[in-house]
Amino acid sequence: MALLVQKFGGTSVGSIERIEAVAERVIKARQCGHQVVVVLSAMAGETNRLLGLAKQIDAIPTPRELDVLLAAGEQVSIALLAMALNKRGYSATSLTADQVVIHTDSNFNNATIHEVETQNMTTLLGQDNIVVVAGFQGRDIDGNITTLGRGGSDTTAVAIASALNAAECQIFTDVDGVYSTDPRLVPSAARLDVIHFDYMTCMARLGAKVLQLQSVEYACQHRVPLRVLSSFEEGQGTLVNFDVMSNQNIIGVALQRQQVLVNITLPATVLNEQLDLYGLTAWNLSTNSSDDISQIVISNDDLARLRLVFDSKMRHIGMVSILSLIGKDIQQHLGPIQMVLQEAGITVHTYQGDKKCLSLLINDDDHLTAVDLIHEKFVVDNPCFGNLSHLAVS
Repeated sequence: MALLVQKFGGTSVGSIERIEAVAERVIKARQCGHQVVVVLSAMAGETNRLLGLAKQIDAIPTPRELDVLLAAGEQVSIALLAMALNKRGYSATSLTADQVVIHTDSNFNNATIHEVETQNMTTLLGQDNIVVVAGFQGRDIDGNITTLGRGGSDTTAVAIASALNAAECQIFTDVDGVYSTDPRLVPSAARLDVIHFDYMTCMARLGAKVLQLQSVEYACQHRVPLRVLSSFEEGQGTLVNFDVMSNQNIIGVALQRQQVLVNITLPATVLNEQLDLYGLTAWNLSTNSSDDISQIVISNDDLARLRLVFDSKMRHIGMVSILSLIGKDIQQHLGPIQMVLQEAGITVHTYQGDKKCLSLLINDDDHLTAVDLIHEKFVVDNPCFGNLSHLAVS
């Protein structure tokens, strides 16, 4: 008998019918003899609905009160799933993060988990209960409710799996695993049976949406095996761990769209300090620290926050995309990649990378052609493509 932590996202619990389906899937694991802790997000659209209510009151709500509001979404979904399980004759108890207890820092709206207490969960598991936990939330040292940021339920699940020493943390979502690129953009994308944590971290950081970056980093640090599975289809999904070898140099292509190119009237070193101070992540293209004007790339989602800090000093230039390749010794492929894109009439403005990741800045209008072309030439045409069950760092 293994202890499993299963996490279901908002789409998976987006209606009563889907919550009933989640209950059936959880029961299957229970019938196999496993102990199960389930972590849930709010129902699809609920967090946005609550955020919309807050902004009708105040365009920039007080961070503490916003967390009190947003944490309500998960309380609804965990209670409904516990009801569905109990109705089927399987004892289930729902717990908020405060009841678990999940300790975080006091960074409202984007808190970090420090510790997960296990006594309440262990007691309930010992009494043959299925434990259903609210994701995305915690409490700080002063007892305030905190939330973990978008996708934070993944991190909740990983932290609980680590604390309980679970055999696996299973992330159920609307796709059946991790793919070599976004299958919605590129039909030839292949599902990876296994992927090394180092590569999964790169893919999450560079635009792959299937797993939240903080959850992957936490799982990597605490050596928690992750498995990505579909909520709606049967299958083995993708296992993320350390115990795999590599037989392919380039394993994936990630894309970050809706990035904004901005000029800011500040030297690069000063600008970097200000970005760090306000928790803004940007790609600073300026290499000369003495220049009076710096050029950065930042997510369109963060543009409003950037304006709050630098409004009088910034000028919006245009939209770009970041195309990234993930693999072994990736820098050696830079020349051929640039040549393929150039022949297709796609401009590479600049690039950056390390041994495992290479990111190219291209015009946003070229994103679809670029990702399809690079995936075809450097992933599909590789002799190992089609047998992607051992994709890892060697």
